[in-house]
Amino acid sequence: MKIAVSGKGGVGKTTFAANLIREFANRGYNVYAVDADPDVSLGATLGLAADALASLRPIIEMKSIVEERSGGNGALFNLNPKVDDLIDDFTLQHENIRFLRMGAIKQGGTACYCKENSFLYAVLSNLLLDKDDVVIMDMSAGIEHLTRGTSRGVDMIIIVTEPTRVSVQTAKVVQQLAGELGINNIKILANKIRTEKEREFIQGQFEASELLAMVPFAEDVLENAIAEESGLLSGLGIMSGIMKIVDKIVQEVNCH
Repeated sequence: MKIAVSGKGGVGKTTFAANLIREFANRGYNVYAVDADPDVSLGATLGLAADALASLRPIIEMKSIVEERSGGNGALFNLNPKVDDLIDDFTLQHENIRFLRMGAIKQGGTACYCKENSFLYAVLSNLLLDKDDVVIMDMSAGIEHLTRGTSRGVDMIIIVTEPTRVSVQTAKVVQQLAGELGINNIKILANKIRTEKEREFIQGQFEASELLAMVPFAEDVLENAIAEESGLLSGLGIMSGIMKIVDKIVQEVNCH
């Protein structure tokens, strides 16, 4: 089962992704937790050890491996380097959770940028198309890490939004991009709902079939998010209704 989580910064996207990872892991799944948002640390939100996270470099920065697998320093390079034997070497393991950081897609037209991006896409392809485990990707506000090829492996994209017009507009842009990539199972998770007016606002913006859930604002989730060390893996700051949300995700994916 391969799930991508996207949404505007500050909506609780990474907190939701971390809660998904914890819940699937608690159910006995082997889970690859993929941090594809360079601006936020999924690992810290999960509560992985700070010293271990500090030593884990993003895949795209592992220049020597990129060079070795992509064909050296020349202008010609392998667009589909072999990476299946390397995935676990990139990960930080905590029980049945394997955490890895992708790093940012590099912009520009030089061969080195193309080579690094091709290596990163090859890692994603291996995770999304070849692995039988659960893969949960915490994306940036957009979905630039996904290509038409890798998107074939995504079983569901969940777009997290707050009950504000700006956040909803971002969610709708991501909806359109995901549809253009060929992702069929696109769901909206409305987070931090405080009032009935906010609930009605969300219901007026999306069809009922598009909504995965509406999650109420919770002080304990916020307190855990701003704590010096997250206690999520120990059971602190769990999002309301996460077990039912995962039940629904499993049911939806199995029906597609």
